Amino acid sequence: MFFRSKAGPAEWILVCLGNYGQKYENTRHNIGFMAADRLVEKRSLKCNRLRFRALTEVIDFGGACVLLMKPQTYMNLSGEAVGEAARFYKIPADHVVVISDDISLPLGKIRVRASGSAGGHNGLKNIIAHLGTDAFPRVKVGVGAPENPEHDIIDWVVGNFSAQEKKIIEEALDKALAAAECIIEKNVTEAQNRYNG
Repeated sequence: MFFRSKAGPAEWILVCLGNYGQKYENTRHNIGFMAADRLVEKRSLKCNRLRFRALTEVIDFGGACVLLMKPQTYMNLSGEAVGEAARFYKIPADHVVVISDDISLPLGKIRVRASGSAGGHNGLKNIIAHLGTDAFPRVKVGVGAPENPEHDIIDWVVGNFSAQEKKIIEEALDKALAAAECIIEKNVTEAQNRYNG
């Protein structure tokens, strides 16, 4: 199948969370950006239109018109971009799919959730605040936690993956994108059954 940018109004939003700038490229906290970049590269798409304080493109994904977003507000303010786009396209929260990192999951493990708290993730927390609900699907990608409990968590999430970890993460990104596509094409329950194992 040929995947392309798609004309017409967005029916869904796929939000890929991260921080912009070279300093944060390929860090644990940038899993969402890495997923978006992987999707763009594998399907010969673009995501370079600055709109809603995010890099965006309306694409054909999961059989729907989907606004792909990489918020450029820094992680803690991601909800500003997401809320603006959702209001513009009149997209309900249950049609906003978020891909983010999760330190409570082992490296490379995927967890699909239909809703829930931010779990300490400031990007998700801000999206919840701006959508006014936590009832939006999310695909969490495990980045693991530091072995040393005294290791600073902020340093950990903005740290880079080792060469060995990168191989695991590349497979995880493909699964995360497949899970997001399954949510849009089928439903959250189907995606959970396929990818939460």
